[in-house]
Amino acid sequence: MAISEVNVRNQFSGKIKEIIFGPVVSEVDVETPHGIVTSVITSRSIKDLDLKVGSEVIALVKSTEVSIAKIQ
Repeated sequence: MAISEVNVRNQFSGKIKEIIFGPVVSEVDVETPHGIVTSVITSRSIKDLDLKVGSEVIALVKSTEVSIAKIQ
């Protein structure tokens, strides 16, 4: 699955392997067929997106950032 509405060429589907929660930002490790992608996102975004270990997501990689979108 890919998100076609977003103009990002590097999209990696995977499952969340680990979440390291912090008071403001948290680390999310996504296991993909190409390896682990780690993203630092706000802890509030993790709650708002209802992200959990095992959630299927897409890591969107740009030259300056990595974003995560939950697959529903």
